[in-house]
Amino acid sequence: MRLSQGVEWAVHCCLLMAWLPPTATVSATTLAEYHGVPRPYLAKALQALSRAGLVATTAGRSGGYRLARRPQEITLFDVVNAVEGDQPAFRCTEIRQNAPFPAPERCYRKSCGVAVAMWRAEQAWRDSLAEVTIAALVDTYRDNGPVPPAVQQRNADWLTERTGQSHG
Repeated sequence: MRLSQGVEWAVHCCLLMAWLPPTATVSATTLAEYHGVPRPYLAKALQALSRAGLVATTAGRSGGYRLARRPQEITLFDVVNAVEGDQPAFRCTEIRQNAPFPAPERCYRKSCGVAVAMWRAEQAWRDSLAEVTIAALVDTYRDNGPVPPAVQQRNADWLTERTGQSHG
């Protein structure tokens, strides 16, 4: 299974917004600049998050995006589902019935074993994503992240300068 870049971008934007005070907003331009990604493509991911109710938007000159829910209430599954949609990754087309000499139709009443295995694996993956919240990821970065505290502070200062809000 391959996820779009938009998923990675959306998760990182949610992490960044989780560091800000709950009412602080950050523009798509600032988010794109911070992450070094093209604004038009990032805007699509942000719009998907907005449609899913994960981020709220504020219009106007000082407007932007903020989390619409507490970071503890947003999971990786929520973000993946918002950006990629809720369609199953595996779609069974019953090709087992296309053999030159197919079995009688009654033999195909049970679900295909391949499909069942794939659906179980996908459900396990979805369940795993649903266990990880944005808040848990923020804690991981804060406590055990690869970025030294001094660099974290410089990035926080950069963000504060652009948003007028200090991070949490």
